[in-house]
Amino acid sequence: MKKRNPRVLVVDDDSSLLEMMRMTLVKEGYNVQTASSASGARQALEESDYELVVSDIYLGDASAIDLLDEIQAANPEAPIILVTAQGTVETAAAASAAGVFDYLAKPFRIGQLVERVQAALSKHDESAEPSEPGPESMIVGNHPSIVEVYKAVARVAPVDVPVLIGGETGTGKELVARALHRFGVNPDGPFVAINCGAIPESLLESELFGHRRGSFTGAERDHKGAIESARNGTVLLDEVGELPSPMQVKLLRFLQEGEIRPIGSNSTVKVDARVVAATHRNLRAEAEAGTFREDFFYRLSAYEITLPPLRDRATDIPLLIEHFRTRTVGRLGIDTAAPPTKDVLKFLEDHHWPGNVRELENLVQRALIDHGSLDDAEGIRNLLSTFGPKTPTDSGGPSLGDDLTIEEVERLHIEAVLSRLGGNRTNAAAVLGIDRKSLYRKIGRLGIEIGSSKP
Repeated sequence: MKKRNPRVLVVDDDSSLLEMMRMTLVKEGYNVQTASSASGARQALEESDYELVVSDIYLGDASAIDLLDEIQAANPEAPIILVTAQGTVETAAAASAAGVFDYLAKPFRIGQLVERVQAALSKHDESAEPSEPGPESMIVGNHPSIVEVYKAVARVAPVDVPVLIGGETGTGKELVARALHRFGVNPDGPFVAINCGAIPESLLESELFGHRRGSFTGAERDHKGAIESARNGTVLLDEVGELPSPMQVKLLRFLQEGEIRPIGSNSTVKVDARVVAATHRNLRAEAEAGTFREDFFYRLSAYEITLPPLRDRATDIPLLIEHFRTRTVGRLGIDTAAPPTKDVLKFLEDHHWPGNVRELENLVQRALIDHGSLDDAEGIRNLLSTFGPKTPTDSGGPSLGDDLTIEEVERLHIEAVLSRLGGNRTNAAAVLGIDRKSLYRKIGRLGIEIGSSKP
């Protein structure tokens, strides 16, 4: 049964939000004390004991992260809920390590606040969640959907289990993998990434497991594969959905036994490395349909993290633009670079972003290289239109705005990719996000001339 009138301390330097939270919790029967600064929170902690503390992270005169030790020293049993409009994976990890009960992204619903307060008071349990500032963040955004990703990373990073990261191309899956490594059990170990869809099938086993000298023509020396190179660290199997079934079987053995057999070796090698996999495909559905090994899928997906597409967190676009603008200005040595105007931001927030965060980063970089600023709405529109598929030769060919069918657009896109990659169909399939067999079928169906294209 819920304890009546438990004492709750609420800290926030936004006076209107502070009053809203106070009134909400008082209406729910809680005895609420408020503070609008870190110094006010310290004073409240000295004067009374609390059964729960709800605090914003940025408090003007300090960070709530800095207050965690004092809150826990004054009220060791009191759970802590942090709220923030500026979440990062770094502060999520810091809060998780400190045993914070939960972490809410502003703006949050009143019902969400009440539910989390009730949950925190019903069990004094350390279910760990995130927090705020720190060094420059690996992942940028404050939208609730990306904050959930921070929380997931904070929860699972210290647990040595395989993690499957899903999400559309360009959403930042490798960044999440690197965050899992950085906050994991062996952050000082190596991080090795291998793109399973970009390596020819004939070379894939050697790249993953290594080979011994003389094991095949051209093997002039021993070669250590990606998995052994990641010993005491993390190996990222990027685009794991592209792996052929025989390779899935061999990786399944590694996941089960923790050992590999390099090509040409008579013995196995024990390797302790965390496995993180990433894919843009729905492997769960493919496993159920029998097109991806079900046993391998369940080994890979001991924990799953799915990244939201940029169009679903468009409110993060201004933050991302500023992040990319600052980084690009420093790299290019540009003295000044005007930020985007409201018209530009509105246009960008309404864009569909098929290439997600990577597409936005490319746009910012291209705009700064070409124009030195981001305040030209017409220039930004023209640049964005050039990112779509075009004919390989083309400057005056049809654009996406012309009356092309979907099949014609697809054909132009595949031809452009093949041309850019010198006709290499394996690499083209990887760029297109499909397997080689699907690419061959499309080439035949769309009547694409492959000429002397490479396999």
